[in-house]
Amino acid sequence: MFKALVVEKDDEGKTSASVKDIGLDDLPEGEVTVAVEYSTVNYKDGLCIGPGGGLVRSYPHVPGIDFAGTVEESSDDRYKAGDKVVLTGWRVGEAHWGGYAQKARVKADWLVPLPDGLDTRQAMAVGTAGFTAMLAVMALEDHGLSPDKGEVLVTGAAGGVGSVATAILANLGYEVAGVTGRPETESYLKDLGAARIVAREEINETVKRPLETETWAGCVDAVGGSMLARVLGQLKYGASVSAVGLAGGAGLPATVVPFLLRGVNLLGIDSVMQPYDNRVRAWKRIASDLPMDKLEAMVQPATLADLPQLGADILKGQVKGRVVVDVNV
Repeated sequence: MFKALVVEKDDEGKTSASVKDIGLDDLPEGEVTVAVEYSTVNYKDGLCIGPGGGLVRSYPHVPGIDFAGTVEESSDDRYKAGDKVVLTGWRVGEAHWGGYAQKARVKADWLVPLPDGLDTRQAMAVGTAGFTAMLAVMALEDHGLSPDKGEVLVTGAAGGVGSVATAILANLGYEVAGVTGRPETESYLKDLGAARIVAREEINETVKRPLETETWAGCVDAVGGSMLARVLGQLKYGASVSAVGLAGGAGLPATVVPFLLRGVNLLGIDSVMQPYDNRVRAWKRIASDLPMDKLEAMVQPATLADLPQLGADILKGQVKGRVVVDVNV
């Protein structure tokens, strides 16, 4: 028997989450059984711990969209007992039982070998948020961004994706402007490498002009909505924005003018179904380009028992940086 955070739904449709003992026979089918060491907390996890958000297919359910650990058993030749692995995405923790347990069983295709230079705890300090941030930076670079082009904007900078994106970009030599609506996070963002802070209200209003002064050489946007529309009109000629989130809404009250007159690019970043080769590329870049001391400064430790409260907190926007869950405490 081992411990897991189990979410159950009663006859009235109300969900509750608690730490329970389960067995190997309870785990879903898969080629690889992993002894989970660490997991983390993302917005989707908050939904799955709580009301489900339409993500959970059946109950009882074990959430946790990310985990890292050691292979215990594998029927797939790509992995053997003792291998260190990391998993993000593939709807694990949503449609398939996830990492909020001391053991998990998944498809081999969903795993990535842990790259040299990262341990399992660091991998979960990165998690989906950091993995997405790295994908966003890679996409900007693939579309011509380099440090000599000018300032790079990061919206939602104090969140999980924004924090890691800020640290990566600053470490690579970019001048980073971080957008936040929480003034108390200013010193935190500057410690991560942000050169200056942009107050949310300065850039959150929809303007009637489709084009403004060319300001940003690139942007990692975790907000969407009216802020993304505003940013599109402020990008330099040929610049790109990597869209990674919708904290400010799924709508986009924009015009096509920035695309037509400035040749800007709106790059959609999906981490869930990302192909294997690009996953490996991103994790290798994380190991080399994300400063581990900055990563450690983002970390808030937690246990399985802390997860119900943390799930509620992240849905309210009250979690800063990265939560690392030690599932064996």
